[in-house]
Amino acid sequence: MKHSIYIKIMSLAALLFICNSCFNDLDTIPLDKDIVTAASVYEDPNAYKQVLAKLYAGLAVSGQEGPSGQADISGIDEGFGQYLRGLWYHQELTTDEAVIGWNDQTILNFHGQNWSSDDGFTYAFYSRIFYQIPLCNEFLRETTDAKLDSRGVDSDLKKDIQGFRAEARFLRALSYWHALDIFRNVPFVTEDDIVGSFFPEQIKGPDLFNYIESELKAIENEIAPVRTNEYGRADQGAVWALLAKLYLNAEVYTGTPRYTDCLTYCEKIINGGYTLEPVYQNLFLADNDHNNEVIFPITFDGVNTKTWGGTTFIIRAGIGGSMNPVASGVSSGWAGTRTTKQFIAKFPQNLGGIVVAPNEGLTASYSKVYMPGDYQGWNGSNNATTLTSVSGNKVYEGYKYFPEDNSRFFITKYPLSPGFGDNDGDGTLTMGDTITAGPAGLYYVQVDFNNNTYVMERREWGVLGDATATGWDSDTNMEWDAAKEAMKITISLNPGTIKFRANDDWAANLGDDNADGILTQEGQNIVIAEGGNYEILLFLDKPDYTYQLKNTSTDVRGLFYKNGQNLDITDLTLFTDGYAINKFKNVNSDGSAGSNPDHTDTDFPVFRLADIYLMAAEAIMRSGGDMDTAVGYFNTVRKRAFNNSSAGDITAGELTLDFLLDERGRELYWECQRRTDLIRFGKFSNTDYQWAWKGGVMEGKSVEAWRDIFPIPSADLGANPNLEQNTGY
Repeated sequence: MKHSIYIKIMSLAALLFICNSCFNDLDTIPLDKDIVTAASVYEDPNAYKQVLAKLYAGLAVSGQEGPSGQADISGIDEGFGQYLRGLWYHQELTTDEAVIGWNDQTILNFHGQNWSSDDGFTYAFYSRIFYQIPLCNEFLRETTDAKLDSRGVDSDLKKDIQGFRAEARFLRALSYWHALDIFRNVPFVTEDDIVGSFFPEQIKGPDLFNYIESELKAIENEIAPVRTNEYGRADQGAVWALLAKLYLNAEVYTGTPRYTDCLTYCEKIINGGYTLEPVYQNLFLADNDHNNEVIFPITFDGVNTKTWGGTTFIIRAGIGGSMNPVASGVSSGWAGTRTTKQFIAKFPQNLGGIVVAPNEGLTASYSKVYMPGDYQGWNGSNNATTLTSVSGNKVYEGYKYFPEDNSRFFITKYPLSPGFGDNDGDGTLTMGDTITAGPAGLYYVQVDFNNNTYVMERREWGVLGDATATGWDSDTNMEWDAAKEAMKITISLNPGTIKFRANDDWAANLGDDNADGILTQEGQNIVIAEGGNYEILLFLDKPDYTYQLKNTSTDVRGLFYKNGQNLDITDLTLFTDGYAINKFKNVNSDGSAGSNPDHTDTDFPVFRLADIYLMAAEAIMRSGGDMDTAVGYFNTVRKRAFNNSSAGDITAGELTLDFLLDERGRELYWECQRRTDLIRFGKFSNTDYQWAWKGGVMEGKSVEAWRDIFPIPSADLGANPNLEQNTGY
């Protein structure tokens, strides 16, 4: 993705030499010592949009060169000091959704919920917030009507700048909301304060709530109408979403519920032209800028906005163990983040709908012969087109798909060795000949080098059994899926059993004796325990033959990696303790890789429509509204989760607040929502809901209720005499 919103601004630096919280380490370093006045910056009419771009860039990058070099804030690591990474640490690592295996400084204290006011990661994120807010303040100071008139700005540009100012106020409100939610009582400055002339006063949570609300209401009709601004920039939809978030959590912030107001703004968005992306995974891929669900993103580009934070961190920190980094579009993983058993339990037992996963068994250990031919470019050393001998008795077998009629091939005992074929077509192998197949299709090939003979038969595989609509009387045929190199069928199954059979003849039938995914001739029937729609893949390349059984009428949002991972976390520092999460990837929806394997193209959805539907349902429930409407909103999200079917629909009697909280976790995990949600539902700190290593113990324990908010960093307390520490710290 190329995001023009992020433009490198070298001349902006002198404007941003600010320290509104009055703690020394937050002073920024001028990036161009030769340019020191606002007048010189704004001589170019294009500078207004460029400076606005810097405000947006503050959410995505942490310096002027990226991923490191010319940092915005001196003395703070540009990786963990990046805005989104800091937000993710505070919103996810503190909850049941994420653990991290690193020993960096105090990082393990986040999941243990035993942080202090000296925590370096908290200081870094606090600093980032109070760098971002003064940037917005300075832009607003420099774009007043008086300033614009003094520079002779024409009326058309002046009109554009009024919209830019609304966007700057939105971005400032967004950062103040993060400050309210995480720190509650913080230093407060606006564009009306003179830079450096005083120690900022501390604003209390309810007053900050009122300020954010008033700012958003003031710009609601000044910012671009809903869905009209260029991608990555805020519009009315973003303003409505932030207001809805503010109102949903109003009782936490102020003690006064505002659920009716929350619903009002949720329904503005629901009726605003947004639509759910049909495929859940696509929301978190490298080309996720091509959907109508995301209301406001933080945008990233692997070439133009390089960072060690953002989605680069989210993706790469979550890869380790036996995971293949290339499958996620990156060069390597950082073996850090996983999730807890308690969070996994919120999903169906067959995560992702996989009832039976493919099992290669001992395939790699069997002796093999090679089968080059026109169907694969006559490659005599291709290990993918071989036949294997299970018993090592010189009898080799397997299946090969020929896409064209009369395909030709031969057999070699070793790579690039002389080939055996059958020009006479009598089933006897002769050196130097080739073998010709018949019509295109899947063929079973067996070669016996004890007597230099072979057997070849075209086979059409199908599924039958009492779990199918036709029972044991006839097969439901499968089709070849070239991309998966497997026979495939989508079929509705009832509880019962099935088998695979070729050519409607019991001479070739496969079952699963040990229910382990390995198929054998005349094996036991395969049990279908739960009815629903299934996708079945039959992998018949060579023994051990295997299959995949996937219930597509189940929740597909559990994008977890289990291979080699333990469900229980006995050692936080071991990446293989805890299931990995493979939700965000640096690959496109067509399977191609992102632009850079070291830095990602994947944008981060700050607000999206599915969240709004769930917020609306919650607001209705908490305000005593119409439950049928709440269930309708709720089931709209569930339909997508269950492959756009009604299999996941629930009734009003089933929709409880606890179920809704779990649903928010299933839909929004790793999207910086969980801590706020758990606090609103009374499940975060001093509660009976425990998860692994909460409170610093393996089984989890409650902690003090005052940990619902973080401390003001001690460095800022020491620098600003107007600040008081939050209770408990």
